Amino acid sequence: MEDSRLVKVEDYEVIVGSEKVERVREKAKLLQDLHVVHINSTYYGGGVAEILSSLILLMNSTGIKTGWRVIQGSPDFFTITKKIHNALQGGDINLTDRKLKIYEDVVYENAIRNHLDHDMVIIHDPQPLPMIRHYKRKCPWIWRCHIDLTNPNRELWNYLSPLIERYDAVILSIREYQQKLKTPQLFFLPAINPFSIKNRDMTEAEIQERLVHYNIPTDLPLVVQVSRFDRWKDPEGVIRAFKIARKEIDCTLVLLGNIATDDPEGEAVYDSLIKQREDRIIILSHQDTALVNALQRRATVVMQKSIREGFGLTVAEAMWKGAAVIGGNVGGIRYQIEDGVNGFLVSSVEEAADRLIQLLKNKKLREEMGQRARETVREKFLLIRLLEQYLDLFGSFETLYLLRGSIVV
Repeated sequence: MEDSRLVKVEDYEVIVGSEKVERVREKAKLLQDLHVVHINSTYYGGGVAEILSSLILLMNSTGIKTGWRVIQGSPDFFTITKKIHNALQGGDINLTDRKLKIYEDVVYENAIRNHLDHDMVIIHDPQPLPMIRHYKRKCPWIWRCHIDLTNPNRELWNYLSPLIERYDAVILSIREYQQKLKTPQLFFLPAINPFSIKNRDMTEAEIQERLVHYNIPTDLPLVVQVSRFDRWKDPEGVIRAFKIARKEIDCTLVLLGNIATDDPEGEAVYDSLIKQREDRIIILSHQDTALVNALQRRATVVMQKSIREGFGLTVAEAMWKGAAVIGGNVGGIRYQIEDGVNGFLVSSVEEAADRLIQLLKNKKLREEMGQRARETVREKFLLIRLLEQYLDLFGSFETLYLLRGSIVV
């Protein structure tokens, strides 16, 4: 059944040109018989779900049958996987036998529930990682890790790496995350869907309607950070930088976030921020993508002051809207922002405050950086590029497995 409401590869032609669109279409034609499945741990909240919700529809629009499974788990399970997530980003973890048993047992239960008879299985992040143990593999399995692996906890890595090496390929966001593994490692930068509710054009009336609906004042310059309520996103540091900056120039801060279903720490982070609410420090927890769009478009400055970041999809989203962006000088944010050219990179609260003051006072600088930021996203961070990378990977596996089949015969 065909639905004209779904975004198709052809829709990207007005943005990236006909040559790229035609190249992607031709690659997809060679893979029409493929049946692919992506597996992660949440339908919403955070960049992984954001990418998958659009990427899977775009894959299907090319004729590749692509499904999406989300694993189930108890609160204990997600508490443990959050600790695993944090430890992969360099945090401490007490890896007890009890915790590992809960982790492995819940993954096994999910393996029993999910009957995978596909041509390609893509597992996202550590939550469903051990599922590979429980299947007789007849196709390539790929582990896509979206986490900053600059300095993983070694005890945890020693436990996970034998599992990872069962996979046919590992996809990381950037080369700095590369690890010593027998499995081939590839590097796919994430990307945004420019046609989604979160990223498509809005009229001034539509922007104003969303802001009025949530009682967000627009009489002063808006400083905005949009991200999951996660300590790695450093919302406390954003508030401190804002308080320094507003001593020189009046402004309003909006921190908009959500609590992902697989992140049990999110509520505690949100509760700690609520205590810092003021008339000009607005803390919101809403699942409203049109509000995200409106805030990023109306913001005078957008911040993403992460202290660890696999990529930071909200940076590309804000850059696409022509915003002046200040990002933490970490992980994938450095691949999006060229410091002083299309935004600023910062490594401390004080530096963030200085750059915030500079941008708030200089409209011309904001506009120039915003124009360059949008062009950066157009060239590098749109979903059609990510789709093409997956098509190339699928094509290489198709060739490999056909050769293996001919050898067996």
